[in-house]
Amino acid sequence: MGRSRKRKPLFEEVEIIDVAAEGKAMAKIDEKVLFVQNAIPGDIVDVQVNKKRKNYFEGYVTQYHKLSDLRVEPFCSHFGKCGGCKWQALPYAEQLKYKQREVENNLKRIGHIELPETSTIIGSKKDQYYRNKLEYTFSNKRWLEPEEMQLEEDSVERYGLGFHIPRMFDKVIDIQKCYLQEEPSNSIRLAIKKYALENGLTFFDIRNHVGFLRTLIIRTTSTGEVMVIVAFYHEDIEKREGLLNHLKEQFPEITSLLYVINEKANDTISDQNIICFNGRDYIVEEMEGLKFRIGPKSFYQTNSEQAYELYKVTRDFAGLTGNETVYDLYTGTGTIANFVASKAKKVVGVEYVPEAIEDAKINSVNNNIENTCFYAGDMKDILNPIFIEENGLPDVIIVDPPRAGMHEDVTNTLLKAKAPRIVYVSCNSATQARDLNILDQLYKVIKVQPVDMFPHTHHVENVVLLELK
Repeated sequence: MGRSRKRKPLFEEVEIIDVAAEGKAMAKIDEKVLFVQNAIPGDIVDVQVNKKRKNYFEGYVTQYHKLSDLRVEPFCSHFGKCGGCKWQALPYAEQLKYKQREVENNLKRIGHIELPETSTIIGSKKDQYYRNKLEYTFSNKRWLEPEEMQLEEDSVERYGLGFHIPRMFDKVIDIQKCYLQEEPSNSIRLAIKKYALENGLTFFDIRNHVGFLRTLIIRTTSTGEVMVIVAFYHEDIEKREGLLNHLKEQFPEITSLLYVINEKANDTISDQNIICFNGRDYIVEEMEGLKFRIGPKSFYQTNSEQAYELYKVTRDFAGLTGNETVYDLYTGTGTIANFVASKAKKVVGVEYVPEAIEDAKINSVNNNIENTCFYAGDMKDILNPIFIEENGLPDVIIVDPPRAGMHEDVTNTLLKAKAPRIVYVSCNSATQARDLNILDQLYKVIKVQPVDMFPHTHHVENVVLLELK
């Protein structure tokens, strides 16, 4: 006989008192913490628990009894369903307050190190249409609204093109209008869906791996360039060319029209052959007079305007005089490396993705920068004593790792290199704090500057300056 499942509790008229990690709302129930989705401090709600642990509960709102005085009207019709922009109901000034507090709490609670006062977070001038990259998924079984589920199955269009529903890998909400990316992003997405429906192109079945159209990526730049990447699950030359030619004709502003045939089990295309159908195989972003080439696999900060603020902080923290050898680790397309090069003697960039390194080299050439060099490979393998001997001891090391932070071998290499200054740029202050704890053996944190790149989400960038003790 199987184990009987106890019904999880429903808590009534719970007052939300705070915001916790990852943007979840927080309440207290009998000395236990209750984490809640889609609520803000001041709301009084009924909460259905869906996860029960020894010291905490997690749940979702089933009814709002009183709305917080802080609440503002969400601007997007998809709010609360698609999983993006979860803080729309919270005024932006309040969002910034909680983001700054999360950075401070993570550095203190996880880092356990001596810290200076944190500088006031730099907010984004735009809180809508600030992203330069969006990824959409085609689905033959889109998420249905409750009223749609009451209709006859044949009367409901099941094809959708949009974002995944949180915690449901095979459910995609069909997006009508997204406020994250400037036009022609919405128009391109809607035109592709319309053409596909009118011409019988099948959408991907995420569970059973059948269908023709799989994913769509749209990248834009502040200079007005547009990249579109359509991923097909299998090749069908006639149908593929029909769709791509339609896009080419309807949207002449598309600078780079690319496609990929992705027959793998997952959606990632970093290991796939991406083919240029029309235009260039890259787009160009500009920052402070520098032009940066961005390919389909290249990483570039997704908020271009705030990236400029982030890089200015990074350059300021580096304290360059023109005589320094700088290592830029996790350099991507060399944006930071090229951005600081005019203030340094030499900049050495290291990145895992070979295509990004090629872009970084081209970016230096295109901007007439001659004091940079770039290397592709795994950071923990490249950063060895021979590499440092060949490239010179670094005076400043800039690191901008992924959310997982730095590999332990990399932090150990930094300790051996003993650069006078390290500038640590992070998109995850929790893993940053963990790494700072390791570096605390030899380094002291001098400055902390949060920068908000992603309004209406809990995500926040943070820049830390460390100096050798």
